[in-house]
Amino acid sequence: MSTYLITGGAGFLGINLTRYLLDRGHAVVSLDLLPFEYPERDRITEITGDIRSRADVDRAMQGVDIVVHTAAALPLYSPEEIFSTDIDGTRTVMESAEAHNVERAIHISSTAVYGIPDHHPLYEDDPSDGVGPYGEAKVAAEDVCLEFRRKGMVVPIIRPKSFIGPERLGVFALLYDFASSGHNWPILGRGDNLYQYLDVEDLCDAIYLTATLPADTVNDTFNIGAKEYGTVREDFQAVLDHAGYGKRCISLPAGPAITTLRALEAVNLSPLYKWVYETVIEESFVSIEKAEDVLGYAPKYSNAESLIRNYDWYVANKASFAKASGVTHRVPWKQGALALAKLVF
Repeated sequence: MSTYLITGGAGFLGINLTRYLLDRGHAVVSLDLLPFEYPERDRITEITGDIRSRADVDRAMQGVDIVVHTAAALPLYSPEEIFSTDIDGTRTVMESAEAHNVERAIHISSTAVYGIPDHHPLYEDDPSDGVGPYGEAKVAAEDVCLEFRRKGMVVPIIRPKSFIGPERLGVFALLYDFASSGHNWPILGRGDNLYQYLDVEDLCDAIYLTATLPADTVNDTFNIGAKEYGTVREDFQAVLDHAGYGKRCISLPAGPAITTLRALEAVNLSPLYKWVYETVIEESFVSIEKAEDVLGYAPKYSNAESLIRNYDWYVANKASFAKASGVTHRVPWKQGALALAKLVF
C-alpha cells in the first residue's frame, strides 16, 4: 500500500479523503496549518505546518509516494494570503515533491479557473479566465503544475465543481441554517438555471483514480462534477422539502440583490463574494465526459442527494459547531447582515 501526503489534510476535503484512503489500507500524512482534530488522528501522521515553508513541506514529504495537494486559501482570505498560499505554496509543494521523487502529485484546482463563462458545458480545453484573486490564483497555480509536468513529473490536475458532503459548512451552512430553522430560502433571480455541484465522495473516487491508474493515462486535466443535476430552485427546494417545514425558495430580483451584495461585501458585512453571487444566477456546469471516458469516473450522487446528505450531517452535528465561525469550509461562515434575512424569510 502507498503513503499519501494530503496538504490541507485537516480541511473538509482532507478529512474525507483521509477516511477514504484509510479504509483502503493506505498510510496518510496530513500537512495543515490547523490541527487534525478528528477521531482518526491516531491513525495518521500529523504535520502542523505551512505549505509556503519548504522546511515544513520537506518534513511532511518523507517517505511519501503520492501527494494530493488540496491546501488553498479560500476566497474570503486577503488577496495577499490567497496569492502567496495558492501560487507560492503550490510551487513549494511541487518543488519538494520533485526533490523527493514522489510517484505523482495530484493538484486539486477548481472550475473557478473558467471565470464567468459565456457557454456551457465547459470543457478542459476552454480558456482560463479567473475572476477575483481566488480565480486568478487558481489559474496561476495550474500554470505552476504544468511547468513541473513539462519537466517530467506526473501531475494530474482535477477541476472539481463546488463539492459538498459530510463535514462541509462554509457558505452552504447558510442554506442549512435557514432550512433547519423553518425559513424560506432566498434565491437570486428565478433560479431556473442549471447549476452543477459534486459530492465529496465522488471527488475522492476521482482523486483515487488519478492516483492508481497508469501514469500516462492520468497525467492530464479533468473536470469533475455530478452527472445528475437540476436548476438552483429544484435542488435547493429538495433540501427545504427534506427539512419538512413546508418552506420554499423565494426569488429576489437579481439586479438589485447583486448590487446590495456588492455593497455589503465592500464593507465586510456579507460572507458572499463576487464569484458566488454573480455565477449562481447563471448556468454553471462542466462536461465530465473526459473523466468518464479516460478515468472510468462514475459519480454516485446527484446534486439533490449530495445537498440532502450534507444537510443531514449538518443537523446531526450542529451542536458541535453552533458557536464557531470563520472563513474555511470547516466552520459556518459569519452571516453578517445576511442574518437579518431570517426576519423576512
